[in-house]
Amino acid sequence: MKNLVVLSGAGISAESGFSTFRDSGGYWDKYPVEQVATPEGWLHNQELVNNFYNMLRKQQYEVKPNQAHKLVSALEEHFHVTVVTQNVDNLHEQAGSTQVIHLHGELDKVCSSRNPNDPRYVKKLSRDESEVKLGDLAGDGSQCRPFIVWFGEAVPKMEDAILAAEKADIFLIIGTSLNVYPAAGLLNYVSAEAEVYLIDPKEVRVTSGRKVHVIQKKASEGMTELVEQLLSK
Repeated sequence: MKNLVVLSGAGISAESGFSTFRDSGGYWDKYPVEQVATPEGWLHNQELVNNFYNMLRKQQYEVKPNQAHKLVSALEEHFHVTVVTQNVDNLHEQAGSTQVIHLHGELDKVCSSRNPNDPRYVKKLSRDESEVKLGDLAGDGSQCRPFIVWFGEAVPKMEDAILAAEKADIFLIIGTSLNVYPAAGLLNYVSAEAEVYLIDPKEVRVTSGRKVHVIQKKASEGMTELVEQLLSK
């Protein structure tokens, strides 16, 4: 079986109704990045940040995987599929994908404020108990904070993503503008022999100089076309 690596971004979840962050009208228009997505914002106003992620978590539970998520999952019947996602929602997992690397963290988990990446203090929240309150403490006694990689923080899963990209026979980019680093640099680790596909309704500039098969459609429509192409070979 060939290795298929999927790099997914906000565009794949937007079809499910999960608001994007960067697009016009997205979250960064309403909530400045520096207030809700930086360590400094957390130190300055934990209540604001905590409420923001409680809201996102609630939205996550109101949406469902779309056809694109389901088709990515279904490809596991034909390929070794690894999903590397910039998204913090769990829609890939809900759709059935079994190998998902979350570069920017996971909404349905909380961690220690003191040591965010210490696995001993990472806790998965249930749907019924997904609202975090100030005063909820991690195992080390610090305030629970969202298990999110904020701007200015290291991306601990990047090494795993690079290893996956290096082994890819097929590399698929879906729903991401390739503007967010270090994730956008993953294409540089994909071998010259690998096939590269890109699905996005907007024009995406690929600066690597390599050949990319572009499907300029929304995620679900583009995935339907791509699956037909891959399975007809």
